[in-house]
Amino acid sequence: MIYKVPGIVICGTDTDIGKTVISSLLVQGLNATYWKPIQSGLDEGGDTGRVCKWLDLPKSRWIPEAYKFKAPVSPHWAAERENILIETERLKIPSIKNGPLIIETAGGVLVPLTRTWLQIDQLELWRLPIVLVAKSGLGTLNHTLLSLEALRRRNLTVIGIILNGPKHLDNPRTLEELGDVSVIAQLPILKEISAATLLHQWESQNLSKKFTELLS
Repeated sequence: MIYKVPGIVICGTDTDIGKTVISSLLVQGLNATYWKPIQSGLDEGGDTGRVCKWLDLPKSRWIPEAYKFKAPVSPHWAAERENILIETERLKIPSIKNGPLIIETAGGVLVPLTRTWLQIDQLELWRLPIVLVAKSGLGTLNHTLLSLEALRRRNLTVIGIILNGPKHLDNPRTLEELGDVSVIAQLPILKEISAATLLHQWESQNLSKKFTELLS
């Protein structure tokens, strides 16, 4: 499969929304390379460590973080606590040889990276297609529709939404209708996260075909 885009950005409607699980799903399914440019909180090696552990990812398929901060707080404050300023020069998209690059952002769409630079400002520089990750249940309509509106005001391309959590009887339909966007997949809460469980979700939800259509 030949991809017409160099990468996909995985954004969330909130923190702890499941971006790392979805990033792992796409890294495995698309034979992609993983990069989380900014990591706040270093338990278990941070999200890069989790992805590598879940997928047994070789060094050739992950890129070290541009910034790693100890405190699990907003990137701008985590950086300030360590007397570091996040600079956009260090957030340029790295070149890779094979497959697309999966970029996982920190927190939500409007999280501040500095006191004057929001994550959405960085998304404007990258100009890559975005997969928006949201929870499936109560509260997702407001958070997701607001995120979509903010992204579209910057003329950023959202190729679809992936929902995390128990299946909801109405939210997917409402998001597609009001958000004018496709719900690509609905991922249940996984009791165990591993290459095998993620592969099962990839195959059972026919994601290879969906992403082939979205990216080729």
